Amino acid sequence: MANPPRTSATPHHDTAATLARWAADEARVRATLAAPGIARPEQIAHLSGLDWFAAIGRGELPSVPIGETMDFVPIEFAHGRFVFQGRPHIRFANPMGTIHGGWIATLLDSCVACAVHTTLPAGRGYTTAELKVSYIRALTPQVGLVRAEGQIINAGRQVGFAEGRLVGADGKLYAHATTTCVVLAASRATGT
Repeated sequence: MANPPRTSATPHHDTAATLARWAADEARVRATLAAPGIARPEQIAHLSGLDWFAAIGRGELPSVPIGETMDFVPIEFAHGRFVFQGRPHIRFANPMGTIHGGWIATLLDSCVACAVHTTLPAGRGYTTAELKVSYIRALTPQVGLVRAEGQIINAGRQVGFAEGRLVGADGKLYAHATTTCVVLAASRATGT
């Protein structure tokens, strides 16, 4: 696991070094991802959440279409944790030139929901029941890269709770989120 990014209060934060490391991480991930698509139920019914993400990461299952649309990729995951990395490109800007809150919310929704998903056994799925996002500061394309880091708060048989942070390579916190996810039974999770 990578260490959490330093905060802006940390002395000697090296944004250029962090950007370079994050760009290398992204290139490594993109080299293994398959084309976007939706896995068939028979491909995933036997996979736990962790196994499902591992298969995506190895290119054995399609990558997630929203990642291509919104320009973000999975960077790392473990039981109860998930990190996505995205590029706050100008095409995601609002009329004021800052990144639209919907793009930020999408990254945070993805990391917190996937953190819950990593805790699920084979045949179980989830849906987001609630997402709360707090925008801390304006995000601009000049930040370069951001990471949405989701961490489980509690994973139960019927409900999962997680929180997430959107941080820049500059070490700053841009937004925070919490989620409540409802865990679905096998037939609803896989569409069978």
